[in-house]
Amino acid sequence: MSTIEDLKLSLSDFQSASSLIYKHLLPTPQLLWPLLSMRCGCEVWTKHENYLPTGSFKVRGGIWYMDQLINSVGKISGVVAATRGNHGQSAAFSAQINRIKAQIVIPFNNSVQKNRAMHGYGAELIEYGEDFNFAWEYAQALAKKSGLHLFPSFHPLLVQGVGTYGLEFLKAVPTLHTVYVPIGLGSGICGMIAARNALNLKTEIVGVVSEKAPAYALSYKNKKLEKTKYCNTLADGLAVRTPDELALEFILKNVARVVTVSDEQIIEAIKIYYTDTHNIAEGAGASPLAALLKEKDKMFGKKIGVVLTGGNLDHSLMIHALSSERSD
Repeated sequence: MSTIEDLKLSLSDFQSASSLIYKHLLPTPQLLWPLLSMRCGCEVWTKHENYLPTGSFKVRGGIWYMDQLINSVGKISGVVAATRGNHGQSAAFSAQINRIKAQIVIPFNNSVQKNRAMHGYGAELIEYGEDFNFAWEYAQALAKKSGLHLFPSFHPLLVQGVGTYGLEFLKAVPTLHTVYVPIGLGSGICGMIAARNALNLKTEIVGVVSEKAPAYALSYKNKKLEKTKYCNTLADGLAVRTPDELALEFILKNVARVVTVSDEQIIEAIKIYYTDTHNIAEGAGASPLAALLKEKDKMFGKKIGVVLTGGNLDHSLMIHALSSERSD
């Protein structure tokens, strides 16, 4: 069983992961957008994980996890994963490059565009349940029944893989005062924490969740794991009802605070990303900018990082964001 010690990664750990990951994708840029900085009243650097092949940071973790799995147990017949979209694309992409089967469990009424993307990477999609947590429970049962490997949604190897984006970002802009990172199940923010710690920087890390999926915010506030009965946010990458225990322990020890944002604030941030940078951000990817705007007065004049974790936005939501009346 993994412990918090497994999340205390070194620079050499990240370099090992990077050497493999860069065989399949390029490092992503971190860009300073003048209009974003003017709007926020501070120097805003955006880490563009939306530029990756699957449109999301998750693929970094999938590539590394799959490689280490095969190296440790040998060739496997396939994997089973649960997802709202980006983790599923990561699993499917990683399975495809290793020429193995991928079964992906998705909730009913999942993103049509994300479903098509997963199918495009060769995944077999299985619909089950009303949200990610129901899909994850079914994926566990399916893996036992089928004998396929259960591809986790949180694991230290996933953190090591996705944390390469944190290393890129913080090495390129080591003087960031604060970086805002969305929290889904936790691999992205734990990767940023591990990279910050490996570089021995003092950068403040702020987690971001939806107020309609507040499990991590409640858990952070109460310093213990808190489950919720709902996660009905439009930001599907944030739609989690039950935190991962290991991720939460690492977050509690290393994160300055957790900020909640509304769906309306996320929609506004999606529109701002398009109008100010001509980038498309999905809900979870836009949430760090939404949090920065919420804390605009507190961050005035500072050098701030926001992680645009993914750009896999349904066209209907994009139309809704662009037709909203605010931001201009």
